[in-house]
Amino acid sequence: MNSLRSETARRWSILAAGLAAVAALAAADDPKTQTIEARGLTFQAPAGWKKIATTSQMRAAQLRVDPIKGDDFPADLVVYVFPGGAGSVDANVERWKKQFKGADGKEPEVETKKVEAKGVEASRVEISGLYHPTAFPGMPVEPDRPNARLLGAIVVTDKFGYFLKMVGPDKTMKEISPQFDELIKTLDAGGK
Repeated sequence: MNSLRSETARRWSILAAGLAAVAALAAADDPKTQTIEARGLTFQAPAGWKKIATTSQMRAAQLRVDPIKGDDFPADLVVYVFPGGAGSVDANVERWKKQFKGADGKEPEVETKKVEAKGVEASRVEISGLYHPTAFPGMPVEPDRPNARLLGAIVVTDKFGYFLKMVGPDKTMKEISPQFDELIKTLDAGGK
């Protein structure tokens, strides 16, 4: 009788170990990130950021993050890719800066820093204030957004300029800022 109990316990132990292994494999199939490809640039974005259809030829990829409680519009990440670069990093930072007004209508402060990504250097940009989006021909006009924040990354290679511009409500953007910073570290232009 003891040998039967021992054999039954051994079989249950094997079954439990097998179920634990299956659960571990299932967890591995539920990634925390998704790979985004944008005309030669790849990166890892949080799995919860929703891919949405691009709305113009200029946009290589577009992702959306739902607003946190208290914010009234989503955060959108748009990836632009331009052959030849589309100007210097400073010129593009200045262009983004002009889309914002700081307190009392003053010029907003801009934070920039260099970040090492996968084989490329990225310029990380952060601006906050009243966001006045640039109107593009054929695109719907976006409303001004008070208390908005931009998180951006610019990668310039010999052949392309890659511009990641994410704008959303301030509280939402502050919450996802660490995820954006992790995304920047995964930027890979594949030697282009």
